[in-house]
Amino acid sequence: MPSKSSARIAALTVAVVCSTATAVVFTGSAQAEAVAVHDIQGSTRTSPLAGQQVTDVTGIVTGVRTYGSSRGFWIQDPAADKNPATSEGIFVFTSSTPKVAVGDSVKVSGTVTEFVPGGTSSGNQSVTEITKPTVTVESSGNALPKATTISGHSVPRKYAPTGDEGANGSVNGLPLKPRKYALDLYESLEGMNVKIGSSRVVTATDPFSELWVTVKPWENPTRRGGTVYGSYDSQNAGRLQIQSLIPTATQPFPTANVGDTLKGTTEGPLDYTQFGGYTLTARTLGTVAEGGLERETTRKQSRNELAVATYNVENLDPTDDSFADHAAAIVKNLQSPDIVALEEIQDNNGAKKDGTVAADETMRKLTDAITAAGGPAYEWRSIDPVDLADGGEPGGNIRQVFLFNPERVSFTDRAGGDATTAVGVTKANGKAALTASPGRIDPAAEAWKNSRKPLVGEFVFRGKTVFLIANHFASKGGDQALHSQNQPPVRSSETQRHLQAKSVNAFVKDILAAEKKASVVTLGDINDFEFSETTKLLEDDGVLYPAIKSLPESERYSYDFQGNSQVLDQILISRSIRKDGDFSYDSVHINAEFADQISDHDPQVLRFRP
Repeated sequence: MPSKSSARIAALTVAVVCSTATAVVFTGSAQAEAVAVHDIQGSTRTSPLAGQQVTDVTGIVTGVRTYGSSRGFWIQDPAADKNPATSEGIFVFTSSTPKVAVGDSVKVSGTVTEFVPGGTSSGNQSVTEITKPTVTVESSGNALPKATTISGHSVPRKYAPTGDEGANGSVNGLPLKPRKYALDLYESLEGMNVKIGSSRVVTATDPFSELWVTVKPWENPTRRGGTVYGSYDSQNAGRLQIQSLIPTATQPFPTANVGDTLKGTTEGPLDYTQFGGYTLTARTLGTVAEGGLERETTRKQSRNELAVATYNVENLDPTDDSFADHAAAIVKNLQSPDIVALEEIQDNNGAKKDGTVAADETMRKLTDAITAAGGPAYEWRSIDPVDLADGGEPGGNIRQVFLFNPERVSFTDRAGGDATTAVGVTKANGKAALTASPGRIDPAAEAWKNSRKPLVGEFVFRGKTVFLIANHFASKGGDQALHSQNQPPVRSSETQRHLQAKSVNAFVKDILAAEKKASVVTLGDINDFEFSETTKLLEDDGVLYPAIKSLPESERYSYDFQGNSQVLDQILISRSIRKDGDFSYDSVHINAEFADQISDHDPQVLRFRP
């Protein structure tokens, strides 16, 4: 044994470890039978030894996590079995900073535990761990087990098996088929030393020092380097989250945008995390080669075109430092649309809970910033919500707001709209009209409980009336992830969005019943995909048309989540606008693909001639 290793072992024999969760010793418990890592992992997602004591589990330390609430280390048994479904690696949870180093050969005794990141209610899969461990370091400086390469050719095209109906759709008890399903492959490598080669970034670096790459660059690519999520059966198997075990003082986590490349080898244990599923926790981290992604600018509307936009400005309140950036986006990237439906405008003191609901200070700062950026002197209309009744960040009282350029379009003001009064439709001289403008759709209905109520307004452009419905549907919070233990995942949040879609669709029908050829635009953060049942309920056999479907599939996205570029923000139009295809649509990619985003949503712009 090398002298350094001998010294390390000698020191450990006399060490007193203060943590109650971990002890480093030389004598393991004799009360449990010695097993190998692959015996613990088994050939399904949960260990056949869960809840049992194990002793003298041998392996080489391949990674050490010294931060966060899940401190510990990974070991891998270099003596692999011949079953591709059984992992040779496992995480040892110590709770305190581990007393081992990469390359140590150890024996571990403890309790086999299935830990579910996020808790069982999350629907996440579990991580097989050894908890309450005692650890024996036998030697140091050992070569690590050869990393298993994760590549486009090793990852199956199919993402996940269908869950067992007898187990409420869970895949936990199904035998792993790593050559058939991507999730099964990743599970069969749980805790093992893995690596990827140069891979394209498909979700930008986030504030938590994470990014996503794809090992299948040909899989549903966007023209800007991302990966399109185009259906519930197209989960994109090549996506993988990257985190780092390297101290930031040694190597800061790279800042990357979509379309950049994480070059070279990235290597480390394969973990499973609460917010990303299977995650390569890098012990060796590649470097970023920039792809040159630039923010888009849409074209200017012509004199005869009405330009309508929707933009989620992400909890904007007077304390934010992003007003100038949002103003520049509206003026330069969106080319000063005639009307902008804003989502997530907060009240005048943001998340402070003191009964404040007015947002005039927020809007004044935004409109002043737009003017300073060279944009029009926008006016605005909105309705203050009842305090704490519309969801979102507690105390923020988010709401939708109409911005409009009075030199290009006029707003028809009709008194009577407030937070609790439902707007209606009347008919006069063969034309539809709102009973209140602005107004809110059915605010007392169950569909809108603890959620943003749609804001309706009546506008006139070149003598033609246009009805706008600004929406912010219920979020996807509470839905199970694509990597859930249930396959297909449970999407519980859809229930409320379906009610909301029916409510908005019914209101559109009221307008069209009063005026068959009325121009109606319903827009905003729909929080659902263009192929979803929510969107189908809004469409209802052609009453409305999702204009984003006029784009090529590779350009249909407004949001980027866990490596999937997807649609959440939409503009839907009535038949009179769609009739001859005389409209243009643009998803203006200025935020979602960038690490330095000012919102997590990309705005959308519709141009048409009423």
